[in-house]
Amino acid sequence: MLKIYNTYSLQVEEFRSIKPGHVDMYVCGPTVYNYAHIGNARPMVVFDVLKRLLEAEGYSVFYVSNFTDVDDKIIKKAKEENTTEADITATYIKAYQDLRKQLNTELPDLTPRVTETMDDIIEFVQECVDKGHAYVMDGDVYFSVDTIPTYGTLSHQNMDKLEAGARIEENDQKKNPYDFALWKKTSEGIQWDSPWGKGRPGWHTECVVMINKNMGPLIDIHGGGMDLRFPHHENERAQSLAVHDSPLANYWVHNAMININGEKMSKSLGNVLWAKDVCDKLGVNLTRWLMSSVHYRKELNFSDETIETARTELERVMTPMRQAAVKAALLDVQMPAEADEESWRAFLTQMEDDMNTPNAYGVIFETVRKLNASLRRKEPDFAEVGGYYRAVEKMLNLLGLTVESVSLSEADKKLYADWNAAKAAKDFARADALRAELTEKGLL
Repeated sequence: MLKIYNTYSLQVEEFRSIKPGHVDMYVCGPTVYNYAHIGNARPMVVFDVLKRLLEAEGYSVFYVSNFTDVDDKIIKKAKEENTTEADITATYIKAYQDLRKQLNTELPDLTPRVTETMDDIIEFVQECVDKGHAYVMDGDVYFSVDTIPTYGTLSHQNMDKLEAGARIEENDQKKNPYDFALWKKTSEGIQWDSPWGKGRPGWHTECVVMINKNMGPLIDIHGGGMDLRFPHHENERAQSLAVHDSPLANYWVHNAMININGEKMSKSLGNVLWAKDVCDKLGVNLTRWLMSSVHYRKELNFSDETIETARTELERVMTPMRQAAVKAALLDVQMPAEADEESWRAFLTQMEDDMNTPNAYGVIFETVRKLNASLRRKEPDFAEVGGYYRAVEKMLNLLGLTVESVSLSEADKKLYADWNAAKAAKDFARADALRAELTEKGLL
């Protein structure tokens, strides 16, 4: 039984989908005015692993992640580069999708954009006004949080003491400091006609409307980074309660942040790591292994030390996997397709416990130990070897890592046969020379 931590209840809960055998999952996407940094990549990996886990549990998953292509930062970037907002967003949407592919994620089934959802957003804002949950002030529309008695319960916010770092807009027009903009009057940048004048939507309204339009008023899982709990997700939930009397999602799932050398990543500290650069340098397998090396609700530290630790761990796994594949190929043995069920079930049990990847890594190492022991036997049983090999391969696949296939030439196979013949003939000098050649080729 899959269990997952729900930010709303602050508990690990048994997962039960709304529709049997199907999961609707929405993850807040980026505001597309720059390239993705490594912090942006963490939710991409975390929720990709969750999607793969759900699929391994037998669910079909409809995965939606939006692009926010309307924002002050986009307007500013377009001005700086003397181009249009559409050009800016097109550039960074492509870059973000390229990164998803580079990270070997299963792409979202749908990536809606704010600019494509404007009629629905305006209609939704009008509903908030009509139902008495929003008010108009000189062309701006604000949501009245006082109309939602449970406001603050998702983020467990003490509304008398604002959470440090929370993004609250100060504005004398608001009836309550926590009230947030559903529609902003503007004369700058991209804008749309509305019943309240020309303007553009507020950030918190965009996501809830894209969820409603593409998935309905209630979904299974709503995800994103910890920094989105308040005010973004809290405000989404409030609007959904106001218009649809629905909490929007049954499970709210949030991943923790990434630190760089023990410090919070920020432009002011000059320690921002661009995700593409990290992937180019480390490769996708090492990047993803490091990403999942700590629990998704724990902060992840990127440093030379953690990278080298991850590299060593990954080599412990990949080296025996390659050795098993090479040995099978040299002996012309076909390894079975079935994974060792006991090992796979042990791994899945850890993943079912709120995606406990550190414990799941322990199962991988134990299965690799068994694989090594099988390979060291004088005459390995390749049914057993293959079972462990396929189990590890299956585990890595769920984590988004790939095992390279091994292809040997006839010359490689002859070299191996010659080495065995030299050993049998007790021609130790020739055997040593051939062994050195095999080792250099990575075949031993």
